[in-house]
Amino acid sequence: MPEHPAFDVLTKTCPSRTSLARIANKWTAMVVIALGTRRMRFGDLRSTVEGISGKVLTETLRDLERDGLVSRHAYAEIPPRVEYELTTLGETLHEPLHALGRWAEQYAAEVLTAREAYDLQS
Repeated sequence: MPEHPAFDVLTKTCPSRTSLARIANKWTAMVVIALGTRRMRFGDLRSTVEGISGKVLTETLRDLERDGLVSRHAYAEIPPRVEYELTTLGETLHEPLHALGRWAEQYAAEVLTAREAYDLQS
């Protein structure tokens, strides 16, 4: 396996920036959080992650699969069934993103208060 140079997301040309951009995407974070609980079908994911369109969910799942974070399992049944789950690599991302989600929920009221105060000053 080739040895990689040290990665630094603050360096403009560092390939780790694409990974950071992917996981910082709101839909990616929500899909990873949702899949952290169990293997899910597309429709279940779409219902769980409220507000995501089918097109965006499809794109997000493809990107996550390409990055090795999600695996897709297709079953030759009638009707066809497809399920998605986090890979071992994806599971390493679940806890940090889940923690960010919990932080957002815990401090939502304070953030809203700060926004209101800021907007009143503007």
